[in-house]
Amino acid sequence: MSVEALDRVTVTRAVKTVVIAESRLSIDPDAVSGDEPLNGELLRVNSFGFVGMLVRLEDDLGVTLPDDLFVGRTFTTVDDLVAVVLDAVEAAR
Repeated sequence: MSVEALDRVTVTRAVKTVVIAESRLSIDPDAVSGDEPLNGELLRVNSFGFVGMLVRLEDDLGVTLPDDLFVGRTFTTVDDLVAVVLDAVEAAR
């Protein structure tokens, strides 16, 4: 997929799909809200899994997530992860 074709809807769906897989769940991505905690009652993402998710998102979306995008950020919700991927998409354009 080209970076030019990536929009918020596509990125959000990809992020939700990856966090669902990392949490070992079988649910529809639409069942996960943007404010869902990455490590809460529904999703279970630890720091090791977080790194793996980033690699998978890079591969799935064809975008590089440079280290400097992570400086000063905290990742507590699905939307936090969506935001950093969207920032990487914008930087790649």
